[in-house]
Amino acid sequence: MRTVPLVDGPVELRGALDLEVTEAGVMPRRLPAWTKEQYQDPSVYGVTLMPSGVRLVFRTDARELEFEVLTSTGQLDTDPRPRPTGMLELLVDGAPAGRRQAPVGNVLRMSGSGAVQRVIPGEPGTVRFAGLPAGMKQIELWLPQQTPTELVALRADGEVLAPLPDGRRRWVHHGSSVSHCLEADGPTGTWPVVAAALGGVEVINLSQAGNALLDPYVARAIRDLPADLISLKAGINIVSLAAFRLRTFGPAVHGFLDTIRDGHPDTPLLLMSPVSCPALEETPGPTTMGPDGKLIALGDPAEVAGGALSLTVVRAELARIVAARQAHDPHLHYLEGRELLGPDDADDLADGLHPGAAAYRRMGKRFAAHAFADEGPFR
Repeated sequence: MRTVPLVDGPVELRGALDLEVTEAGVMPRRLPAWTKEQYQDPSVYGVTLMPSGVRLVFRTDARELEFEVLTSTGQLDTDPRPRPTGMLELLVDGAPAGRRQAPVGNVLRMSGSGAVQRVIPGEPGTVRFAGLPAGMKQIELWLPQQTPTELVALRADGEVLAPLPDGRRRWVHHGSSVSHCLEADGPTGTWPVVAAALGGVEVINLSQAGNALLDPYVARAIRDLPADLISLKAGINIVSLAAFRLRTFGPAVHGFLDTIRDGHPDTPLLLMSPVSCPALEETPGPTTMGPDGKLIALGDPAEVAGGALSLTVVRAELARIVAARQAHDPHLHYLEGRELLGPDDADDLADGLHPGAAAYRRMGKRFAAHAFADEGPFR
């Protein structure tokens, strides 16, 4: 087996906008390094380290590959074992060729959600993919969407070359946890990846669980990225955190779109409203989890008349903004989020907020049927 350099070699890392050097190796991150100076909440940094949509791409004639990684996963003091680390998935010439459980490495222990973390250091682990087809082939090695993963080493028993140029269109997407898809059954089971495969495009997923809040640095990152297609899914975190009132929400949406249009004036841009979330349809946030593990809205529906945001208000405002802007921006489109997951799918929300694995795949198929159809915005 020969060791293949992970940096400045034939391997291309797609889906990450930053690569941090660590003691073990390198850590992919899904926002540029300069953004770290522009937020204080450590959860932002944490979710950008979760490599949803991040994959290593190369060509090889190897029959066997070894991939050494160091993961970091959480564990509550009351739990008997760490949270699942997720899957590493291998695609050969675009077809599934194996999946392996990511090994447990560092464990972040805490007494409860949001408590101070105590790091229990771990060791890198190795996953092996054997029995690959003979001959030169394109490899995609997808990282677990929910687990920060340091890349330590890649080994192959054959030649490794740079991938051929990818002629597919590039789709950049930003959304919340419902687009980050922590609950998917693997990295290729997130709805953006499912939709991209059906639409024949390459996806860059900049979604941030709990942190889709129209942050200006995200808009600037998208502005500066090469993109043939762009989509934004906005609203659920804004309502669940009571982050805006109606007075401030509209200008923030306009500002986010304006920044993206500074770099992509004519790129098809699809603005999506939230999927169904029964607790927040008519009731504002903030939210908490009830004793049954279901989402509870703590706001007062009577406050909507004074500017508090519910999902119903957010959907109406997003539709209004798109309709107004389309007069001078014919490449801007709107998608009602409940077309991807609506009231009839509420049983798929185990915690009242997040879809399950099958629902994420269904969302990907529904998005592809809408966006990539002959008359769709991404046709």
